[in-house]
Amino acid sequence: MLLTEMAPPPGAQELAGLRAQARSARRGALVALTASIALLTTAQLLADRAATREQTLPLAVLSLAVFTAALPAMAITQYVWGARARRVRDRERELYATAFSGRARALARLAVAGCWAVTLLLGWTVPRLFDQAAQYGVAGTLSAVIEATAPVAVAAGALFLLWWGRDVALTVARALRSGGGAPGDPWDPGRGMRRREGTLLWTGAAVAIAALLGARAHLWEPATGIVYGLLTAALVCGVVTDE
Repeated sequence: MLLTEMAPPPGAQELAGLRAQARSARRGALVALTASIALLTTAQLLADRAATREQTLPLAVLSLAVFTAALPAMAITQYVWGARARRVRDRERELYATAFSGRARALARLAVAGCWAVTLLLGWTVPRLFDQAAQYGVAGTLSAVIEATAPVAVAAGALFLLWWGRDVALTVARALRSGGGAPGDPWDPGRGMRRREGTLLWTGAAVAIAALLGARAHLWEPATGIVYGLLTAALVCGVVTDE
């Protein structure tokens, strides 16, 4: 009897479903992350280019709204992603005594932490937009809030680096002890496979966001039409990606 004609071992079908759920949660977290940074960066770029205070104010309000909504959206989606990924790794260890998912977990976590840092830095510039719009009271209040919460964010970043370094060390030690990967799962055709189209689309979204951030940092000065085009590219590449 061919291997593919044999009944799957206990837990294989459940594991395939858990992996599908983890991929879906990963996609949701990345969509929330890319959309948040792209929208926030674009709103601030347009606010900086506004000719009058009246034109700056709605863009400053938009920046504040996007930043306020981005933080819980990113936190919730990434928590769900992490919880489902842990379920996959736990089930893999139960079946195979080792886990082969999440091999790039350390790099992914570091990249996500970097995106959090970028989002916070963008959010911390929102008071300046209200100052440009002559809303000095709002700008002062927001500045006070940022000054009060900035030490907490810095402390959280330091704790993350310590935890991340410990996790990397444990992962390396576990890999050295295991001496190899999992034996494989022929009943799960989705394991280890990634659609090339999805990878290209995520790359396109990352390039568009990097270009927007470069413009926000005044590394280049694209025309307003190009800014809108980059925003559209980032959103479309992120939303239509289906892995």
